[in-house]
Amino acid sequence: MTKTKETLVVADAGVLIHLDELSALDVLNHYEAVFVPHAVWAEVQYHRPQALQHNNIKLIHYPSQPYSAKINALSALFTLHHGESEALSLCLEQSINTLLTDDTAARLAAKNLNLNVHGTLGLLLKSVHYQLRTPLEVLALLKEIPEKTTLHIRPQLLSDIIVKAQTEWKIKS
Repeated sequence: MTKTKETLVVADAGVLIHLDELSALDVLNHYEAVFVPHAVWAEVQYHRPQALQHNNIKLIHYPSQPYSAKINALSALFTLHHGESEALSLCLEQSINTLLTDDTAARLAAKNLNLNVHGTLGLLLKSVHYQLRTPLEVLALLKEIPEKTTLHIRPQLLSDIIVKAQTEWKIKS
C-alpha cells in the first residue's frame, strides 16, 4: 500500500475541533496542506486553540475574501455560517476539490458545487488505508466520540459504522 499524499484540502472548524478532542489531528498528515479560512481559524482559535498548534500538519491560515454570487446564494439557501461560506469560497477560488466538514448543510452545499467532502468519521476510517492509524486504534477512537467530543452523531449511526468497520477489518467485537 503506497502512502501518497493528496495535495490540498480546505477545513471547516468542526473537523479540526473534533479530531483535536480525540488527539487525532495526525490523521490529516495524509494531506500536503490544509487551508483554513480566516473565519474558521477564528472559530477554532476561540473554541480549541491547541488544534491550530499541531506541529506535524501544515495548516495554512487564509485571509477572508469576498464571496461570489454563487457562494452568497448557497449560503442563503443552506443557511451556512460565515466559516462554512468562507471554506466553500476558498475551495472555488483556489480550485481545491475537497472540503473537510461535519456540518450537514455545508456538506450539501459542497456536493452542489461538486466538491468531495470528508468529515471526522471518514478521516478516521481513511487513516487506516493510509497507514496513519491501525484498525484497533480507529475503533477505539470511534467508540470514544460520544464521551470525548462535541461531534453530534446519532448513536445508531455511530454503532453501524463501528460494526461495518469491524466487519471490513475482520475484527471481532
